[in-house]
Amino acid sequence: MDRRLAFGGIRVPAREYGVEGVVSMKSHEGLVRLKLFQVKEKRRQLGQLDLMMGEFERMAAELDAQILSEEKKAGITDTTHFAYPTFAKAARQRRDNLFDSIRDLKAQKDEAEAALAESEAELAKAEALEQRDGKPREEETPPTDKRAMIG
Repeated sequence: MDRRLAFGGIRVPAREYGVEGVVSMKSHEGLVRLKLFQVKEKRRQLGQLDLMMGEFERMAAELDAQILSEEKKAGITDTTHFAYPTFAKAARQRRDNLFDSIRDLKAQKDEAEAALAESEAELAKAEALEQRDGKPREEETPPTDKRAMIG
């Protein structure tokens, strides 16, 4: 039974292209590129999470300043007081929501850092595999080649 691959509508026997049962150097090279891409993507995601957390913290600080200003104008700092400013109540709620979001983002960041560490380990393994397969090992080199190099 002849296995075939389709290339642009043309069917060609797979073994003619070294696909059947052969692991070539290019497959390791592709694996390394894939792992490198995954590491870069995880680093980008981690950076994005950091930016979002920073932005949320900045927004929460602005809301804090607005709350203090509103409380100072009204002269009331007790949030349960009937005359507590409505804007300050709403700003407090938004600020608390931002703090909840920051907490969620920190959890996502921890997960992303763990995923990044795992991806970096996989990349290191793939690079080691590529390097190992790229150089002939001592046991694979015939003994006659060693003698020819000495003499």
